[in-house]
Amino acid sequence: MPDYHDDLRLAHVLADSADATTMERFKALDLKVETKPDMTPVSEADKAAEELIRASLQRARPRDAVLGEEYGSEGTGPRRWVIDPIDGTKNYVRGVPVWATLIALMERGEGGDRPVVGVVSAPALGRRWWAAEGLGAYTGRSLSSASRLRVSRVGALQDASFAYSSLSGWEERGKLAGFLDLTRACWRTRGYGDFWSYMMVAEGSVDICAEPELSLWDMAACAVVVQEAGGTFTGLDGAPGPHSGDAAASNGLLHDQLLAHLG
Repeated sequence: MPDYHDDLRLAHVLADSADATTMERFKALDLKVETKPDMTPVSEADKAAEELIRASLQRARPRDAVLGEEYGSEGTGPRRWVIDPIDGTKNYVRGVPVWATLIALMERGEGGDRPVVGVVSAPALGRRWWAAEGLGAYTGRSLSSASRLRVSRVGALQDASFAYSSLSGWEERGKLAGFLDLTRACWRTRGYGDFWSYMMVAEGSVDICAEPELSLWDMAACAVVVQEAGGTFTGLDGAPGPHSGDAAASNGLLHDQLLAHLG
């Protein structure tokens, strides 16, 4: 099995530099925010963080390809870094601390591209989560000060906590009825949204989560963390990994029931 220790260390260094950039502008009164063609916001901090990460990767991994939310795809090859400079930009621009930089390394294999390294860094929450294929998933302040992540063992929907992003996306895709049935079947529901739902699945504080529309950069880092914590990460179609354009994550025990309602 390949050794991803060096790539994981690099991802932490990239996250450290991104955290410094994003925190410097968080809650800044003169923060510049634009609207992209898809009507989602992008701040100057999104762009600065991605530029910083790309420049660092160009120096440290010049042969690797890069895909980022703000500046698209660059390079070719079997290894590709996938970046979301700020996942949760709407929170960021409103001063809500629930946002994170997502950094993943994907590697091409027999079954296509798969995420093998993931770092999710949420500096305004004071939290970071990470994983690498075969090495497990962790949370903590640093590589040397960390605790292992493990998903929950809840096996019944009536005992499960379900995290989601919003109602509107499910309605737009004609899946609102199934979504509402699922919320009624669960013990608890909360709209944490974005990266945080998946990290709580990985650490066992939430049992299932799902989102109806996502891009690869939203999911790649989260997928490897969930999987290395012992959970399951698929599209709503059940296809494993972060390639379906939507996501369902669980402790594994509840995954079939989750997909039965939303797939």
